[in-house]
Amino acid sequence: MYGSRGAAGARATAVVLGAALLIAGCSSGDGDGGDDSDRDGGDRTSGAGITQQPKDAAPFWVNPDGNAAQQVADYVKSGKQTEADQIRKIAQQPTGEWIGPENPEQEARGFTEAAAKADRTALLVLYNIPHRDCGQYSGGGAADGNAYRAWIDGVAQGIGDRSATVILEPDAVLHLVDGCTPGEFHEERYALLTYAVDKLKSQQNTKVYLDAGNAGWGHPDQIFEPLNRAGIAQADGFSVNVSNFYSTEDSITYGKQLSAKVGNKHFVIDTSRNGNGPYTEGDPNERWCNPPGRALGETPTTKTADPLVDAYLWIKRPGESDGECKGGPKAGAWWPTYALQLAQASTP
Repeated sequence: MYGSRGAAGARATAVVLGAALLIAGCSSGDGDGGDDSDRDGGDRTSGAGITQQPKDAAPFWVNPDGNAAQQVADYVKSGKQTEADQIRKIAQQPTGEWIGPENPEQEARGFTEAAAKADRTALLVLYNIPHRDCGQYSGGGAADGNAYRAWIDGVAQGIGDRSATVILEPDAVLHLVDGCTPGEFHEERYALLTYAVDKLKSQQNTKVYLDAGNAGWGHPDQIFEPLNRAGIAQADGFSVNVSNFYSTEDSITYGKQLSAKVGNKHFVIDTSRNGNGPYTEGDPNERWCNPPGRALGETPTTKTADPLVDAYLWIKRPGESDGECKGGPKAGAWWPTYALQLAQASTP
């Protein structure tokens, strides 16, 4: 119930990855996402005018050929300048690149090389743990522990010594606590998360934030020991509010309470869609899934309101569906109507 992350199809698609690899000057590889079947793979973003944010405030890479950038170009081509200007609010910001299951080394290399060429840091999201999302909208993941370790090895190899910030396995620890993941898988998951943290931290310039739920799911007392077992001590910190809508203020409160229980670790907050806070109507079990009336939150930056907060990030890519609910397409598919609503509701 705590959220499919809208990531099953929200990974590096063929078009996005192709662009990243083209920028980086290396051979193209293909993600698993099927949400860009309507994209022709050509020069779709000419005219979109997507550039990097100032490095001192937002050192993370802006993908010039992401779904939002492609939508801007489409609107410009169709003469829909008002809509293009709204979607540019999304396209112009750095967002997480969700690495797919098939070509982890190629994708990680493509994104980090493209980011390095722009003198920025790649923001990567790893979401492939076995028994992922308890079979909900973003169910799936690696077939078994060996497959997962091989996948993590590929990501690490692809990153190399380039600068990367990694958000590790949204919901994976949370679902060990809330009873969603069956007990027979718990020990393996702890071992796999510890392996992933250690492997990724062996890369010279990689920061790792282990996901730690959100301000609305429960209390830090319930998750700090599981985080310890999952390797938080070796990580740079933890992430909160991934793909969720809780306010930045509430997320800071939750994060600071949790930080005090895990060695004063720093944390990052997903502010991608929390501009109007959480949705409070309808079925409580589905309030996280494509809720209406939401807005973009604070734009990505390392200039935050608290020294324990390393960054506000757009980990969930705004405009990509949470799942087939409230009229939405499959998890991770680009949904222009919802993207426009998020942008229109946001403050400049």
